[in-house]
Amino acid sequence: MRIELKRGGCIAAVDTMGGELVSFKDEQGTEYIWGGDPELWAGQNPNLFPVVGNLTDGRVAVDGKVYEMARHGFARHSEFALAEQGEDYAVLELRDSPQTLEQYPFHFVLRVRHQLTEKGFYTQFEVRNPGQGELLFCVGGHTGINCPLRAGERFEDYRLVFDQAEDAQSIVPSAQGYVSAQREHILDHTDTIALDHGVFDRLDTLIFEGLRSKGVTLRHKDGGRGVRMDFGEFPMVAFWTMPNAGASYICLEPWHGCAALEGESGEFADKPHAVRLGPGEEKTLRYSMEIC
Repeated sequence: MRIELKRGGCIAAVDTMGGELVSFKDEQGTEYIWGGDPELWAGQNPNLFPVVGNLTDGRVAVDGKVYEMARHGFARHSEFALAEQGEDYAVLELRDSPQTLEQYPFHFVLRVRHQLTEKGFYTQFEVRNPGQGELLFCVGGHTGINCPLRAGERFEDYRLVFDQAEDAQSIVPSAQGYVSAQREHILDHTDTIALDHGVFDRLDTLIFEGLRSKGVTLRHKDGGRGVRMDFGEFPMVAFWTMPNAGASYICLEPWHGCAALEGESGEFADKPHAVRLGPGEEKTLRYSMEIC
């Protein structure tokens, strides 16, 4: 089911399948969210839960018992219930079920709130532990932004500009999509990454951890409107477009968790940035997108 949201001259759409915001248009009718194309990436703006990235051989262990789960978890392929709705917001809810417990042995309540703001929107994850034992999870966003945003522009015309100059290496994924020990110095005392399909053809994903910046702006090199993401509540941020495809989108991805590390134990509790919740506890994380 699709739900329309409105605020000012902006219009958005939310889909209960996957609980994601699948469209955001400004007052001029410019569409910011990638429309999805099976040949170039069928996704649009998936919610990553309860894992981010690939698991080792598609498996994760909880207290020694092994479970199988697909890349980025099951939320993106799940039907959410509509919990709350207003003219400019929707709250979608996913709870554990016999199907989720087969691959993830935790009771949980995941609420995703999509809220339009004066200049954009925010997405908020609220995870609550209704069970009697500890709850472990990772969570993240994967927002596909059209790039270029306007006719006559090219992907290579755009830049990623961070709030501050950074001296940071990008984590290089392995061929299997795991976190390897390899690093590449992408941010060398600069706040800017010039978009280049060749970089993604070679590295697949740019992944950063522990940046000083709390936000990043996707903007045209010659100015004009772009979009800023505030990812300050998340310890990692990634950027991806399908390699060797010349696709016209870039995904801005705030992560609380990441793919399996090469040589890791396989235990969920050992995953980097996994969140632990005791009985009755909850965790709220938010990222925002703003036209600029």
